[in-house]
Amino acid sequence: MFWRAFAKVFGVVFVAEIGDKTQLATVLFSAESGASRWAVFAGAASALTVAAGIGVLLGSQLERFVKPSTLKLVAGIGFIAIGVWTLATRSR
Repeated sequence: MFWRAFAKVFGVVFVAEIGDKTQLATVLFSAESGASRWAVFAGAASALTVAAGIGVLLGSQLERFVKPSTLKLVAGIGFIAIGVWTLATRSR
């Protein structure tokens, strides 16, 4: 069960992060002359780890009050709304 959940989360987060603003910012930081590649990697990895930790903590607390199916529905609607907003503002 652990590895199944691990693989699912890894796959979804990995695909979501490719080409994301976070990755682009990391590319820009590491492209600066004199920038320590290890410092950029450590900073970015630490930030993503803390952000994921916050998500896990919030999710585990929300699960106590809201059904997982409701959370999935709200998250899905939120992603669709962001996509529609992005498409609408892009065409301006």
